Amino acid sequence: MGQEHLETITLGAGCFWCVEAVYEAIPGVDSGVSGYSGGHIKNPGYREVCTGRTGHAEVVQVTFDNTQLRLAELLEVFFATHDPTTLNRQGADVGSQYRSAIYFHNDAQREVAEAAKLKAQADWDLPIVTEIKAFETFYEAEDYHQAYYELHREAPYCQAVIAPKLNKFKSKFSDKFNLR
Repeated sequence: MGQEHLETITLGAGCFWCVEAVYEAIPGVDSGVSGYSGGHIKNPGYREVCTGRTGHAEVVQVTFDNTQLRLAELLEVFFATHDPTTLNRQGADVGSQYRSAIYFHNDAQREVAEAAKLKAQADWDLPIVTEIKAFETFYEAEDYHQAYYELHREAPYCQAVIAPKLNKFKSKFSDKFNLR
């Protein structure tokens, strides 16, 4: 992919292992890197973020080829693959680090994110609580968090949580993205 066509957005939708697995499955996504964003301390580690006291969310920094994939499509997946109506919770994962968040990298992304949130609201009975904020800083998560599903497919969490989420994603979006 040509660098001039690459765009990055930072998304929080619960456990970053799940989010990364979904986005890595989409053609046109160059990379999904798990990490932390939206907090108030420098260089947080996983244990610190899990306390909820750093203010960071578990996020995935998604880099994609904007000639193959539109941001609106990525955000359609975002709102369809987690519950954006639950504050600080996704499934059994509870805490501010699991909040629903879109950290935009420019004003054009902000506009697309706000429009996507409005559009997605029609699919939910409760109000969407996803925060949409300007991106500030991204701290890459520890190496053992990267490509977690890809490397640990047989782990109980991957089988119980990530695989069903991926299957749901693939059944909903297989035609749109020509998924295998």
